[in-house]
Amino acid sequence: MDGDGYQELFHGQFAAMTRLAAMLGADDPEDVAQEAFVRLHRRSRTLRDPHAAVAYLRSTVVNLTRSRLRHLSVVRRLAPAPPPDVPSAEHDVVRRESHRHLLDSLGQLSARHREALVLRYWLDLSEAEMAEAMNVSKGTVKSHVSRGLDALAALMEGHR
Repeated sequence: MDGDGYQELFHGQFAAMTRLAAMLGADDPEDVAQEAFVRLHRRSRTLRDPHAAVAYLRSTVVNLTRSRLRHLSVVRRLAPAPPPDVPSAEHDVVRRESHRHLLDSLGQLSARHREALVLRYWLDLSEAEMAEAMNVSKGTVKSHVSRGLDALAALMEGHR
């Protein structure tokens, strides 16, 4: 195939080969079509039938796309997992500051209110378990939790 025939073939078939690669699922259809034309150019002297160039291009596009898809599936399967999201330094500072305010505020509560809140929200105990641990009735537990939350909210609001 001479230079002019190759140029004509390229201009006449490049868009069709690109569409074929895209329809077959290539992530880079232009590169696949271009590679097919490069391979055709390398083999142009050994083609028995110059009219078979379009069929050769189609076959090459199909094979290149299949090969690239296979390669991508292996790469994706063997790719290491992305690192976990890490909070920013600012986030850590704000969280530590909030945590410090919470601990300071808890320290200002009465012993019974602090006990009730820690047993309820830190240890996640039921009212019955809290009543047993605090040696009080369930109604008293509810009262300590409610009043402790109100006092804690007021203290935390004071820190803001």
